[in-house]
Amino acid sequence: MTGSLPRGSLLALLTAFALAWFCNLGYRHLIKPDEGRYAEIPREMIATGDWVTPRINGYKYFEKPPLQYWATAASFSAFGLNEWAARLWPGLTGFLGVLLVFWAGNRLFAPPAGLFGAAVTASCALYAIVGHLLTLDMGLSVFMAASVFAFAVAQREAADAGRRRWMLAAWAAMALAVLSKGLVGAVLPVAAVGAYVLLQRDWKLLARLELIRGGLLFLAIAAPWFVMVSLANPEFPRFFFIHEHFERFLTKEHDRYQPAWFFIPVLLIGMLPWVVTLFPALWRALPRSAEPGFDARRFLLLWCAVVFVFFSASSSKLLPYILPLFPALSLLIGDYLRTAGRGVLVAQGAVAALLGMALVVAAPQAPFYSSDAIPPWLLSDYAPWISAAALALAVSGAVSVAFLSRAMRVPAVLSLACGGLALAQTALSGHETLSESLSAYHIAHKVRDQLKPDTPFYFVETFDHTLLFYLRRKVTMVQVTDELADPISREPRDFLPDAAAFARAWEADREAYAVFNVNDLPGFLAAHPVQMRKVDSDPRRVIVKKP
Repeated sequence: MTGSLPRGSLLALLTAFALAWFCNLGYRHLIKPDEGRYAEIPREMIATGDWVTPRINGYKYFEKPPLQYWATAASFSAFGLNEWAARLWPGLTGFLGVLLVFWAGNRLFAPPAGLFGAAVTASCALYAIVGHLLTLDMGLSVFMAASVFAFAVAQREAADAGRRRWMLAAWAAMALAVLSKGLVGAVLPVAAVGAYVLLQRDWKLLARLELIRGGLLFLAIAAPWFVMVSLANPEFPRFFFIHEHFERFLTKEHDRYQPAWFFIPVLLIGMLPWVVTLFPALWRALPRSAEPGFDARRFLLLWCAVVFVFFSASSSKLLPYILPLFPALSLLIGDYLRTAGRGVLVAQGAVAALLGMALVVAAPQAPFYSSDAIPPWLLSDYAPWISAAALALAVSGAVSVAFLSRAMRVPAVLSLACGGLALAQTALSGHETLSESLSAYHIAHKVRDQLKPDTPFYFVETFDHTLLFYLRRKVTMVQVTDELADPISREPRDFLPDAAAFARAWEADREAYAVFNVNDLPGFLAAHPVQMRKVDSDPRRVIVKKP
């Protein structure tokens, strides 16, 4: 099924979307900390030839499974060590996630639910932004969405062979989700299915889950790496399963605590420009369907609720954690858009236009939000990009309203989607103006060619993952362990416990380089008056060498 557009128009739309989605994937330099971390680990995989044990700065890094590391390492091997190759996996999975929503919408609901759902997915702010950042969240979200959608499609299949095929696909996708970011990739889909069975009292559904075949397929895909890494590293099971899952969820150890309501504004802002239709779409999915059989709307609503409640209850919260609910939520909105009243759609376009114009007016105030990390002149350079992004949203909202005045629903929805995607892509591209502060690319390239392979390089009371990636080498860490405290405690090589130990090592070196936070260097030299010569600096960092 192709929805409400001819195949030729859909192909043209897909081509335009692909160009808009991938056009700036390599435009920006990697920023700290996540993008540097998730580029450096695959780089070290290639450098060491060890694709079983992830490492960063030579230390074992057990926090996450390796699927995205493998994909990024393969991308580096094929396309070189560059930003485009680094972001290819989240960009590709995000793109495929939009196509997945299109497919699921047309299988579960009447067209053009798939087209509208895909348009919403591609253009809602959080999804579009995370799809162009090097984090693990997009891969996890798309594989969990694939599992949830395949399960729902399976329940709609009348033939046993078709149901079995889609259930096995659901199990396989869930295994890939586990390999993307851990046990949450299985816990949440299983919890959503369990919640649906309990709420609907549909006990017969349990017999349609392909528990034996599906469970064996899940283990065949997910288990081998866990076995291999555990055999090679006996400390892995305790750290990964206890520390990284239970302690992360139940304690504030990772210093990511936020109040229980934290994800409410994240959801509202993240769904822009579709926030007006968010609530009626949820309300429509709430009642039990009058039709017999599997209730796809209610199941997708339960899936969204399980994800939202789970991460809201966690003691560790970051903005992208609720991204897994966005494909399903976007599909519910897309389904609602098929039959939504004209007044609601006009309100949605008008709100988008007003928000865009408000942001255009507010953009010049960006320099007033400067900090030690991001000085006002960088924010001043970013302000025109914010204005351009906001203007794109405002224009698309007005165009959407104009289409609705002629009762042209499909162009109205697609035009607003174009504005939402343009908002995210323009704001992301403009973010490169801040890279002098947020990325070590610029300063690293001023010193990298001067470094000999055996020249010591120290990170003094700081740790910058992007500098590690752009230097293409291991460094000696001083005092700050960052997230490597556990492996450093087991292998304290390339680590100095305090500034005094660094000063002694610096004096003993014939040649050496070091990086400091800009504000830390004067205090260090006052306490330890060793000889240093400034090589270069940026708003956050200063690199020195031994004279």
